[in-house]
Parts: sequence; structure tokens; C-alpha cells
Amino acid sequence: MIQDLMPGTEEQLQKETTSAYVGIDPTADSLHIGHLVSVMMLKHLQRAGHRPIAVIGGATGMIGDPSMKSAERNLLDEATLRHNQESIKKQLAKFLDFDSNEPNAALLVNNYDWMKDYSFLNFIRDIGKHITVNYMMAKDSVKKRLSGDSNVGMSFTEFSYQLMQGYDFLHLYQTEGCRLQMGGSDQWGNITTGTELIRRIEGGEAYALVCPLITKADGTKFGKTETGNVWLDRRYTSPYKFYQFWLNVSDDDAAKYIKIFTALDKEEIATLEAEQAAAPHLRPLQKRLAKEITIMVHSEEDYELAVEASNILFGGSTSDILKKLDEETLLAVFDGVPQFQISKKQLGEGVKAVDLLTEAPVFPSKGEMRKLVQSGGVSLNKEKLADPETVIDSTYLLNDKYILAQKGKKTYFLLITN
Repeated sequence: MIQDLMPGTEEQLQKETTSAYVGIDPTADSLHIGHLVSVMMLKHLQRAGHRPIAVIGGATGMIGDPSMKSAERNLLDEATLRHNQESIKKQLAKFLDFDSNEPNAALLVNNYDWMKDYSFLNFIRDIGKHITVNYMMAKDSVKKRLSGDSNVGMSFTEFSYQLMQGYDFLHLYQTEGCRLQMGGSDQWGNITTGTELIRRIEGGEAYALVCPLITKADGTKFGKTETGNVWLDRRYTSPYKFYQFWLNVSDDDAAKYIKIFTALDKEEIATLEAEQAAAPHLRPLQKRLAKEITIMVHSEEDYELAVEASNILFGGSTSDILKKLDEETLLAVFDGVPQFQISKKQLGEGVKAVDLLTEAPVFPSKGEMRKLVQSGGVSLNKEKLADPETVIDSTYLLNDKYILAQKGKKTYFLLITN
């Protein structure tokens, strides 16, 4: 997980309980899996006895970090920032212990709180004079934007970002004794500006530690799917889809991610890697990765339901499991399955299965439908249909709206009432 660290960082961590922070961008009211690397760094830090500080970038979020970005971002108002901060804290509490009585209990702060009353004149006088423009221009994040192909350029607002982030580090050094800032490797320039400020203003030692930016083996962006980011909040990414994302990563990526996104030890990971090499089709790495991270972000119950939902298409799951699925998961599981509209009014009165499934049309003819029922090849909601004349009514509806029809072992149809 470590790409780079300043000399002396390791010695500092071995010497004493050290406070270290990671900045989190509050542009949404949920973290996505791109944030998880730095959150896991804080988790490991706390497990090792150190004190993690999560800094919500309320002030810096109002500006936008130019690092590795090609254009400026939209700015947020304070009410939105506060809402996002509360939501993010709830998610962080699944990884970090904020309520411990130990000296290394996690802390959540918002840089808006110490920046909002800092006047521009005081800031450029107290902070700006310590860092030269030459020093700021030499940073990769600035150089890349200025030498980019676009004619967008870089506003003074964005140029000042590294000074503001540097001041965060100085403020936390002064108020919380924070000696280390961690983040992705794209943050190296901003972090070292902070260590430089601390050295020049306080004459103190502070450190930087960055992790590699997570990539996928095929070169596409980590954490992105066709539908966008993979979020930690179930409102944006259901636990089932979250579980499926990790289950479907490649073998190479699974071997890398299990070291980053879980708290499993080396021996356990080595055992899983050996199992994967012996029987790659069983996907032990992906299954364990998906299990660990789904339980950590959601819950054991959500994980078990996601596994059961995954087995509906491929395993011999039962109607009981099908009935437990919420509408979102049901639709996610049967995404891409042929869908037919049926009349809710007709179901209210009751309709024979043979009529329903030929009108839908799951079957082209009643004769074919009857023949397959006789050989036990037709199921409704995962229960075998014994008689084609069975009357189907609204009690068959899943989520008061759907009926799952099945021909043979693997051919599904979703009937939707209108």
C-alpha cells in the first residue's frame, strides 16, 4: 500500500503514538470505493495503535483540488457540506473507532471550521509569505495543468489550493500534534507543502506517506462501472451490486485488492492465492474479497442476502429467498432477462397459468406450455408448476408487482404488472 514516504516517517511511527490525517473530499453525501484506500490506511494506522484523523475538506472542497484534474469543479454551499460531512462520518464509523476511551480514538474535523473566519489578508501575510511561487510552480499537479493540451489554464483559486492544504497540516500540527499526512500519490505535492510550512513556521518535523493510485489490470479506471461510481451508500449502489462488483474483478486485480481492502493477514492471503492457483474457476480470492468488504461496508446480513441473490440465477435457490429480495435487488439480479407486461386487474380476478404464460408470451403455444409443465420444466417464483390450469392471482406477486417465470433450468422471464 505504500508508494512513497518521507525519510524519518517509519522511525516516527515506531517511536510513539502518532496522529496522522487523511483529507476527504465532501462533494457527495457518500464515499465511493475510490476513497477506500486512504480510509483503509487510517484503519491500519488505528489498529497499530496510532491516532487517525479524518479531515473533511469543507473549505478546500469549496475550491477544488487541481491535482490530476483537467477542469475546475463546482463549488458547494455550507448546508450541503454539513449534510455531506454527517453522512460521511456514519460511513467512516464502520472502519474507525470514534468512541473509544483510548488515546488513539479517531477524530473527524472539517477544515471549513478553521478557514471560514481567516481573512484573506491575514492568510497571505501569515502563510503565503513562507512559500515561494517557484516552489508551488514546481509541483507536478500544477505543471501538468499548465502544460496540458486544453486552453482551460488554472485559476488563482486552484493555484492557492496547495497553500490551503498545507495550512491544514500546520493547523493540525499546532492543535492536535499531528505529525503525518497520508493520501494517494497524486497528493504528494500538496502534502509536502504542508511539511515545508511546518518546518518554516514552527521549526518542526512532519512527515508524508502516500499509497499508489489504484489501477485495474486492464487499464480502465478503478471503481467505475457502466453506471458510474461504486458507492458505499446503499441508496446509490445496492449491497447486491456492491458485492457483485468485487466478485467480478479479474484474478490479477483480486490478488491486489485483497491486500488493500481487507484486514486479512499475509498467511491467510497466501493460502487464498494458493487455492486460486489450484482452482481458478472457484474464484476463492474474489469470493473472500467480496465477503470481507461487503460485511465491512454493509453488514453480514446484507452479504448473505447478496450471496443468496447471486445464487438465484445459477444455484438451486428457493422461493423463500426470492421473496426476501427487495425490488432493487430483484431487478438487479434479473437485469437483461426478457420482461413482459401483464394486467394487474386480470391477476386480481385470477387467470390460468396456461393463459397467462402464452399471452405474456413466455410460450408460443398452449400445447408447448402444457407439454413442458408435464415434464416438470416450468416454475413460477422458483416453485415448480404442477398443473397448467393452476389459477394465478395477485398472491403470486413479488414486491406487489413481479412474477418470475422459468423455462427449463436457465431461461427466465420477468412478468411485470401494469
